[in-house]
Amino acid sequence: MKGVILKCLKDLVVEKFGKNTWQQIFDKSGFNIATIIASGNDYEDEVVVNVIVKTCEVLNISLFQAADAFGDYWMNTFAPNVYGAHLMGAKTAREFLLKLNGIHDRITKSVTNAHPPRFELEWLDNNTLIFRYISKRGLVDFVVGLLKGVGRKFNEQLGVEKLNETDIKVIFNK
Repeated sequence: MKGVILKCLKDLVVEKFGKNTWQQIFDKSGFNIATIIASGNDYEDEVVVNVIVKTCEVLNISLFQAADAFGDYWMNTFAPNVYGAHLMGAKTAREFLLKLNGIHDRITKSVTNAHPPRFELEWLDNNTLIFRYISKRGLVDFVVGLLKGVGRKFNEQLGVEKLNETDIKVIFNK
């Protein structure tokens, strides 16, 4: 997994809970104090998941709470600063989600060893979308958090419901 995920998590924790809390999470995760998180570096998926688990432990929150907080922070604070040009152009949550695979393609085109998730979209009706998460990583709960963050970014009330380990129902105009 790319270090940009860890960088976002670090920024979120430091902003909301302080540097000492991040250092505590980092220490519990088994990182050396001299370790620098670089956005373009590759980290084993297990390492990133371990940091997420340790974040939940230190903050005394559930994985679902962590996923929601991460998704909101990614969509509304981190990504606009890091990927602003790629995110521009979409005026609605629906439009953004329809462009998401293309955004991933553009962002990762020149990134060595990038393996972003893919998404299949299945419309049940004009306002109900099955958003299918395709990745070996199994981080569907974070996709749920990101989808909620998309709604907030576009100031839209979205109904977001995890159906299983790949499928998320998104209801627009809820």
